[in-house]
Amino acid sequence: MEYRKLGNSDVALSVITHGAFAIGGNMWGGNEKKDSIDSIHASLDHGVTSIDTAPFYGFGLSEEMIGEAIKGKDRSKIQLLTKFGLVWDGSNNGKGEFFFDADDNGKKIPVYKFASKKNVMKEVEESLKRLGTDYIDILQLHWPDHTTPIDETMETVELLIRQGKIRAAGVSNYSVDQMEEAGKTLELASNQVSYSMLNRAIENDLVPYSLENNSGIIVYSPMERGLLTGKYFKEDKLKENDHRNGYFSQFELTKVKNFLDRIEPIALEKGASLSQLVLRWTTLQPAITVVLAGARNAQQAIENAQALSFNLFPEELDFINSELKEI
Repeated sequence: MEYRKLGNSDVALSVITHGAFAIGGNMWGGNEKKDSIDSIHASLDHGVTSIDTAPFYGFGLSEEMIGEAIKGKDRSKIQLLTKFGLVWDGSNNGKGEFFFDADDNGKKIPVYKFASKKNVMKEVEESLKRLGTDYIDILQLHWPDHTTPIDETMETVELLIRQGKIRAAGVSNYSVDQMEEAGKTLELASNQVSYSMLNRAIENDLVPYSLENNSGIIVYSPMERGLLTGKYFKEDKLKENDHRNGYFSQFELTKVKNFLDRIEPIALEKGASLSQLVLRWTTLQPAITVVLAGARNAQQAIENAQALSFNLFPEELDFINSELKEI
């Protein structure tokens, strides 16, 4: 495993970080608790020391399971990343910015973006309790909240740093303009954004900004929620309540399948899976610091960790990039 410092912070993360959205269950067709906890243990056993979660994932369940999984382990060797700013329990009293209606076993739950000082402080205390820890390594604003001034949110996060409850601050889904505005109040360690072989928009603005300002980029959805594993072109079927049934429809699936068929020989030559090849390619892109990889069981977690066990030569990267132009 490789480890990289996040921006100008003193927090070093494993390049492959355990993404814990799916183990929360909601929007992913449910979860099995034992498998989820086993996936965290397997990650830690194979050098993945960093775990990324959020209160929204499973409406607190993801954080709770992480807390259970790391209980009794050396906390100083584990980096916990969580978020704030999505409210689903009505505690915002209608304030904030309506985001969407989440599905919870057929029940619609309105979710709001809300990053006021009072809410940030409340959410952090709840996360600390669920995670079973007294500090968070990286605290991230989950989505921009246009109803709360950025400086109010960042001043609150800065207070939490002074209090020792968080080590460093990040954001998620921020534009470059929003990062510059936040930077007037607080130096951000990172921005967590969507990025994959099929979604490279950040290369136009965020990547150059991050390189110039030594700001970290944490990537989510590098495998496009499983599409780039190739398994959904074979036998795998999604459960009816799995959000990916609609998500995958945005892509030209025939072109994606043909692309995966063309690059798979590289994976086979390395003794790797398509998933590992996709993850490794992502870790080698400019300005990308950390790549989140979801795992719902131990086998998936081990496979993700082993994506760092091989390298890609310049000519292999050139071939993959040239093939990407055909999608």
